[in-house]
Amino acid sequence: MSTIKILYLNPVGFDTYDAFFAEMLRKERLSGTEVHVASLPSSVGLMDNLEYRTYNALISAALIKATRRAAEEGFDAMIIGCFYDPLLLAAREISGDMLVIGPCQSSIEIALKLSNKFSVIIGQKKWEHEMHATIKEYGYGEHLASFRNVGMSVSEFQEDHKITEQRLMEAAKKAIEEDAAESIILGCTLEFGFYEKLQKELGVPVIDPSLAAFKQAEHAAILKNNYGWKPSRKWSCKAPPEQDLKKFSVFSDAEVFGNRIIIK
Repeated sequence: MSTIKILYLNPVGFDTYDAFFAEMLRKERLSGTEVHVASLPSSVGLMDNLEYRTYNALISAALIKATRRAAEEGFDAMIIGCFYDPLLLAAREISGDMLVIGPCQSSIEIALKLSNKFSVIIGQKKWEHEMHATIKEYGYGEHLASFRNVGMSVSEFQEDHKITEQRLMEAAKKAIEEDAAESIILGCTLEFGFYEKLQKELGVPVIDPSLAAFKQAEHAAILKNNYGWKPSRKWSCKAPPEQDLKKFSVFSDAEVFGNRIIIK
């Protein structure tokens, strides 16, 4: 199998989490996969989360520029490493032949291969409105059993693993017993490292969104390279005209990534 290149983009200027994701992907990648884990430059701000729409807006231009650069660098697929799937459709529009993968969409697609109803375990009640709108937009609203929140911020998930695991377990049990969830989706990419123990205890599929997105990216890249299944550029998928992009000077040679870890 030929080498495929995947970029896992941590869509914030805070790069501390990059090493965590890199270690996970190092263990999980196929032998022919080259993985780059990168964050945005610190100039976008040092937010360590995208819990608020305000933060999503602040990283918008940087994420699109990073997508464009990743396509130019020859990546087969890029993952936007946030469960909100921020700017997923906009990024796909400018990605050329590169596939752009979102953790939320990927997790749901996998969950629905394994069950009919899923629940999403989120950090805070605040997240539910935006995520619910995204799930309905994808067309999966009727399969959503519930959201259950654990009263934790993004940055708290990796601070004390025992507390995180306990709260995730309690919320997931309620989702299964009270909401009739048949599978569980962990609704934040920073909830990684917990799915195996939860799955064993709960007896239902538990989907880790970072891992789901990565495996979807690998699979999509293989299909692209073997069968030519790359992004459409017809009608709603049409990319901005290159002459307009040059005229508007929206892309430059400035560095669009901050930290980068390469796994070969």
